[in-house]
Amino acid sequence: MDPAVQSQHSIRFRGRSFLAFTLTPAPPVADWLVELDKWIGKSPGFFAGRPVVLDLAAVQLSESAIAHLITQLSERDIRIMGLEGADPAELGPQLPPVLVGGRPSGEDKAPDPSPQAPAAPSAAPPSCREPSSLLIESPIRSGQSVIFPFGDVTVLGSVASGAEIVAGGSIHIYGALRGRAMAGSMGDARARIFCRRNEAELLAIDGYYRIAEDTDAALRGQPVQVRLEGAGLKIAALE
Repeated sequence: MDPAVQSQHSIRFRGRSFLAFTLTPAPPVADWLVELDKWIGKSPGFFAGRPVVLDLAAVQLSESAIAHLITQLSERDIRIMGLEGADPAELGPQLPPVLVGGRPSGEDKAPDPSPQAPAAPSAAPPSCREPSSLLIESPIRSGQSVIFPFGDVTVLGSVASGAEIVAGGSIHIYGALRGRAMAGSMGDARARIFCRRNEAELLAIDGYYRIAEDTDAALRGQPVQVRLEGAGLKIAALE
């Protein structure tokens, strides 16, 4: 065979979506870091191995200040994969890239068709939708992490200490909840958390959280419902 005629292997590029957590510093940044340290102290290892985006929309920082903040976060085992709310023209290549197109919700909204030019019916088959709920029949062991950004998560067993459930919708635990439960992770403030026995290390809805030490002792070990009320969580006994 002529060596010049050889099969060529094309390079394949594929898009892939991941659920990334967003940190939004608020001024003064030093005080914000103090609050972050308190949170990490009560939930150690939470950010380990997770993609995190740094949203700078609420602060005005120079390039060097952003680099310093990223270094401080790295010392806390928080690795920043990208930036939001910053002008790419003002940032150098040594910083993470500025990301665009991020959405707090798992749903796309199509624009309304113009009344002068109504949209023509499409003959294409409907796109495949992601499932709106996830049912887990086995217990969630310590160290396991279940992340489901498309809807509700139901666990028929228990969630052990050191385990976590992250759902775009509500979370239903039919056994004991001893780990962490974070509902409404994609911006759903209407999401709720239900569990038959509340021994949670951390409860969160739409970014608002409550740790075990801040929970009414009378509600520990009890069936509870958690919902977002104003700018905080409301934990109530289930009748």
